[in-house]
Amino acid sequence: MNQFFSNVDWYDIWMATLDTLLMLGGSMLFTLLLGLPLGILLFMTGPKQMFEQKGLYALLSFFVNILRSLPFIILLIVMIPLTLMITGTSLGVAGAIPPLVVGATPFFARLVETALREVDRGIIEATQAMGANTRQIIINALLPEARPGIIAATTVTAITLVSYTAMAGVVGAGGLGDLAIRYGYQRFQTDVMVVTVVLLLILVQILQMLGDRLVVHYSRK
Repeated sequence: MNQFFSNVDWYDIWMATLDTLLMLGGSMLFTLLLGLPLGILLFMTGPKQMFEQKGLYALLSFFVNILRSLPFIILLIVMIPLTLMITGTSLGVAGAIPPLVVGATPFFARLVETALREVDRGIIEATQAMGANTRQIIINALLPEARPGIIAATTVTAITLVSYTAMAGVVGAGGLGDLAIRYGYQRFQTDVMVVTVVLLLILVQILQMLGDRLVVHYSRK
């Protein structure tokens, strides 16, 4: 067993894991801050909704669909100049967060829109009948009713971001993906590759378990 892990530097594994968690946490935070309002706006201006705006909805959908259809590895490269402007570097954790956010935000926004569409229209109409304004409808009716769906969307997005962080290693973003590419692939160190893959699998399983528990918890309320 010791011979199999002879190439594994556990300190490097630990630091790469921390980088992956930092990329995941930082990008997830900004994805939630940007994606949730965007998803609500898509829903509110969508067909047969209270603030239907066909032109605005079509424009938002156009840009969201473009960003969703762009392969993340290409997005990483295309965004290097913008990333340099924002963070001053295209390498490391800081250089990975802007493309991670841009790649995940439209994906999360669509999932939020879908979750909001599943809310019973009667609840919205009842809230309107009681004289609630737009802000009250969103905060007191839409979001609480769609909470399980939004939590599920957050879980799916977080897991997607884990795979994105691994791909970001191609352009020197650090993390477990970078370690797997530099040592596991380029230097043919299979043991390093196995350890990084197992850690990524464990991280995904933890995220999925937490998400499932929260969905079940809030579905009962």
